[in-house]
Amino acid sequence: MTKALDMTAIFKDMMGAFPVDTSMFDGAFKNATSMNEKLAGVAFSAAEKSAVLSTKWTQETLAKMTEMSKAKAEPADYAKAMTEFASAQAEVAAENMAAFAEIAKKVQMDTVELLMAAGKEATEEATAAVQKATSDVTAAAKKATAAK
Repeated sequence: MTKALDMTAIFKDMMGAFPVDTSMFDGAFKNATSMNEKLAGVAFSAAEKSAVLSTKWTQETLAKMTEMSKAKAEPADYAKAMTEFASAQAEVAAENMAAFAEIAKKVQMDTVELLMAAGKEATEEATAAVQKATSDVTAAAKKATAAK
């Protein structure tokens, strides 16, 4: 009778000839968490600057509204106060919108910078991994050929 092939031993030998480097997964996880930390830092910094700007804008508006709501001697003074308030609000709104745009621009630039750095790093790591895998496979093939 013919002897049955021991497939378990064959697969064990085959898998042993091509070892898997799990440190790559650890590195990928660490890179992902590092990238998330940097992106969160950019987002939180922008949120903080926006909150400070919004608070300042609100305080200035309330101060101007307080001034506008004071009793006036002449009816025409109410119209003048409203006109001055509206004019000041339009000016402040333009300034603050420009400041918000600068915050958004900085977030965009920082994010692109982070992503470009991550892409460069990923390319370098992929190249190194391919070179290592090629040398490992070549060594395993030579070993398998020599064993015959």
